[in-house]
Amino acid sequence: MKLFAIVGSNADHPYNRDLLKFIKKHFTGRYDIELGEVRDLPMFKEGVEEPAEVASFAKKVTEADAVLISTPEQQHSVPSSLKSALEWLSSAEHPFKDKPVVIVGTSVLPQGSARGQSHLKMVLSSPGFSAKVFNGDEFMMGTAPEQFDENGDLPDGTVKFLDHFFDEFDVFYSEVGNCK
Repeated sequence: MKLFAIVGSNADHPYNRDLLKFIKKHFTGRYDIELGEVRDLPMFKEGVEEPAEVASFAKKVTEADAVLISTPEQQHSVPSSLKSALEWLSSAEHPFKDKPVVIVGTSVLPQGSARGQSHLKMVLSSPGFSAKVFNGDEFMMGTAPEQFDENGDLPDGTVKFLDHFFDEFDVFYSEVGNCK
């Protein structure tokens, strides 16, 4: 399965990029994962013609079997950089229509990305997107700086749950993935 994985933060060192890099490494052979960065896109501005980098990003979403988004939580929601990227992607091409989407996230705070993920699911189900969002278990790792070791690996218990989480996503994908 080809996944386009979106780093939902424009921070200098986003732990959500670290999470996606770990997922890519851990699931090598199971998924073909390409990372995309919201920080590579300009801020959304209504009425402006879609920039080339947005069109390229939209093409990667379209060509993927599913999209994986890793979001932090900022002020009880998603970061403005992720929301801006999503606004671009819902304004012209609509590449998320019927696209299976799975959301993960991490944050420096103990609650992880719980509210950010909740808001992101609401956005992705809106008419401009109409994505097929996975709503099984949720992976929202808290205290990110304490989770990753010096090699970028995660603790065994976290990896065990991540395996379970993606097993559930695979079942979801088998049910909705062919309907896109």
